[in-house]
Amino acid sequence: MGKNNNKKKSSLPDEKHLLLPLHRTAATTSVVDTHTHLLTTYSWYRSKYSTGKFNDIYEFVRGLYVGRNVKAIVDVWCEPPVPRAWKELADSAISPADRATKWGGVDYWFVMGDHEAKKYTDEVEKTILEAMAHPRCVGWGEIGLDYHYDHSPRRIQQEILTRQLRIAVALKKLITIHTREAEEDTERILKAEVPADHPIHIHCFTDSPEFAQRLLDHFPNLHIGITGVISYSTNVNTSATVRHMVSRPEGPRFLLETDAPYMVPGNIYASLPEVKGRLPICHTAMIPWVADFAAASGVDGWDTARIMRRANENACKVYGIAIS
Repeated sequence: MGKNNNKKKSSLPDEKHLLLPLHRTAATTSVVDTHTHLLTTYSWYRSKYSTGKFNDIYEFVRGLYVGRNVKAIVDVWCEPPVPRAWKELADSAISPADRATKWGGVDYWFVMGDHEAKKYTDEVEKTILEAMAHPRCVGWGEIGLDYHYDHSPRRIQQEILTRQLRIAVALKKLITIHTREAEEDTERILKAEVPADHPIHIHCFTDSPEFAQRLLDHFPNLHIGITGVISYSTNVNTSATVRHMVSRPEGPRFLLETDAPYMVPGNIYASLPEVKGRLPICHTAMIPWVADFAAASGVDGWDTARIMRRANENACKVYGIAIS
């Protein structure tokens, strides 16, 4: 057992490798992450690096994002019960002065919803409704159906998704959708409950390109989220979806996201030759490598910079934010 523990410990890359080199495209193109779980990312960081140098979330953001041209993040709160830390972080981003000092100039926005249907209660809903009134809140989510893990019975998943969609639509809030191996039911419920022109972010898309096409055809303000999972050999759907989107008459409606701390882009290690083992967390400064892989997926005329610029334009449109 001792030998195994030592091997596991030695395989953890030094904390210094979390500070990424400045990507050549990020030097001139803003980095915007439309879906990250910041508190979870920081918690994972502390669990992996118990003596790490970043003592709170603000230090973590300033230490890893400043100097990497990160301009904006959309933080996601979706695991009930939502900790009250959501309000502390949101309040700390209200004033330009606080965003400059605490966040290092990074614009902090957030969305909130309930992704664990069996835990949804009136009290959870009350917290979400409180959050919807906050000036840094830009949407309701992530919510949706996951038939891969089935953490909640499917009937309950559908009922709670419908309940949340109706409130989000009534509040005119952007909706962030999680869908996995649930194409038929997700499409049916969205088309039944959400007006065609409502803004929607289908986050971390891994389902079929045909499903994406049907959603894009029906919802003109729907956008597809691309994460580091595009770089995984087990996933061919996301690259195919990107190729389809760039051929659409209106141009690609994609967004770039990390879903941090999950899904470190597999192609990032070519830029980190000194790293032995695998990085234990993903974070927002990895966005350019997601764009790199998308650009290498057979999309003629779309290099990394163009993909990032288009994704940023889409983020501003669908989330109603400005990138400073």
